Amino acid sequence: MRAGPGGMRWSGAKLVLTCGDSLLVLRRDDVPTINWPGAWDLPGGRREGDEPPEECALRELFEETGLRLDRARLRGHARELPHRPGRAGWYFHAEITPVEAAGATLGDEGAELRLMPVAEFVDHPNAVPHFRAIVREMLAG
Repeated sequence: MRAGPGGMRWSGAKLVLTCGDSLLVLRRDDVPTINWPGAWDLPGGRREGDEPPEECALRELFEETGLRLDRARLRGHARELPHRPGRAGWYFHAEITPVEAAGATLGDEGAELRLMPVAEFVDHPNAVPHFRAIVREMLAG
């Protein structure tokens, strides 16, 4: 099991899935009891048990979009969560094909699933704020 930066515990994994110059995003449910209700989010979520980061990301991806990717396609790293100091999250990037993007279907969570131009997401006032910065940084290199 891999730890986050400085050996800190990690709590979940998110995916930056690009298809050309677009990003697969979910609009969160508009429920006041969750963080960032109604905001544009990245696929992914909380870790279950002792699962490794890639398994967490791929399980969450399947639950939220129905997509299955091979773990060899993931490139990522851990970083401290800006909204939870002392905790880390894993962030992975993978390129998906137009066929994969078209086959994505909304799972049990979220109000909408769609491709959004990367430039729109990183400037969108209703995207989860720290994910805008993470997407910008991950795709800049």
